[in-house]
Amino acid sequence: MIQELEALKIIPVVAIHDADHSESLAQALIAGGLAVAEVTLRTEAGLDAIARLAKIDNFLIGAGTVHSVTDAKQVADAGAKFVVTPGFNPKTVQWCLDNDMPIFPGISSPTDLEMALEFGLQVVKFFPAERIGGIPMLKALQGPYGGIRFIPTGGINSQNIADYLALPSVVACGGSWMVKSDMISSGQFDQITDITKKALAAC
Repeated sequence: MIQELEALKIIPVVAIHDADHSESLAQALIAGGLAVAEVTLRTEAGLDAIARLAKIDNFLIGAGTVHSVTDAKQVADAGAKFVVTPGFNPKTVQWCLDNDMPIFPGISSPTDLEMALEFGLQVVKFFPAERIGGIPMLKALQGPYGGIRFIPTGGINSQNIADYLALPSVVACGGSWMVKSDMISSGQFDQITDITKKALAAC
């Protein structure tokens, strides 16, 4: 899973309001070169969208904004292949580890990273990346926590993604700029494909 995400470089973070747009969104991302998405549970359509995207061949679907063990069970049943959380919930992390579900919990401090070490995690989400110090913060964390790698998310865009990916501690970056909710709702899938291609080119 980690190698696959590293090869993809970008994980589109999606808040979808109508699950009927799921298949069109997947095709737009695939056409743009990214057969992956982290669909968040921020909307009522999130869980249904995950279930639909899980049925698409060769499309890697993850679930974001997972807050609890209940959420984790639901997205696993829906077919999610990995779980991403905004913060570090020990119960959710433990459930995922016990059930062979890859999880990338959100961290924002050395204390969070100590918890990650306690659970034997190798990769965590660095969130909200730009707000908590961005690249300088990641470089500072690399020293004492050299065994952990990061998926920075929050404030990542085409202007700064190459700088993040240049860090050896970064596996991939999460970003929503190529899959904004209003673009999905209005059916601008050709534009999503175009922005996705440009996002990859910026890497």
